[in-house]
Amino acid sequence: IYVVPPSRQVHPFLNKEPKTAHNTLGGLVLCEYFEKEKMSFTGKKVIELGSGTGIVGILAVLLGGNVTFTDQTFILKKMKYNISVNIPPWLTNHTKVCALSWDDDLSCFPTDYDVILGSDIVYSSSSYPSLLQTLQHLSNHSTTIYISSDVRPVNECNVFHAEMLPKHFHCERVHQSGNNRIHVYKLTKKHNCKLQGAVLAIGL
Repeated sequence: IYVVPPSRQVHPFLNKEPKTAHNTLGGLVLCEYFEKEKMSFTGKKVIELGSGTGIVGILAVLLGGNVTFTDQTFILKKMKYNISVNIPPWLTNHTKVCALSWDDDLSCFPTDYDVILGSDIVYSSSSYPSLLQTLQHLSNHSTTIYISSDVRPVNECNVFHAEMLPKHFHCERVHQSGNNRIHVYKLTKKHNCKLQGAVLAIGL
């Protein structure tokens, strides 16, 4: 069981009523990695995809980040509650909650985030193209992306991490849970990916 230090205590509600057990596990492992690495997000512009309970984004705020929490509309009410009981009043201006579905028009979201976070967002192969497009839109060459994934054959996440992402991002597995089931990946955007896309478009 992951326990956040008292100075960064996460309300028990996050563990008692997670969106799903798998999502909570991936989020906890990503939080565990941030604690292990003594991560600081001070002054960083952060966006979390598929925030769910908000546990990862909440820790990112407590570690100094300015965090935009995103998920589907019906998730937002519970997420806002979790944020309200876990974030001290003097940090509430460091949080923002937005609806975001990966196949939506992304033009209203900026492309200058310093950090992108996602836990258990690689779960269905049908969503992989739109997730990849979302990551490409939100990131620039200075963006660091952290994704935690439940490595199960049923969700074919290796297709996303080993085949789709490397075409556009430098990918590194930086952490895994004790049972090796949850993996944490660190990504940065390749400088030549836009050029490659332009060449392909001309070829067509």
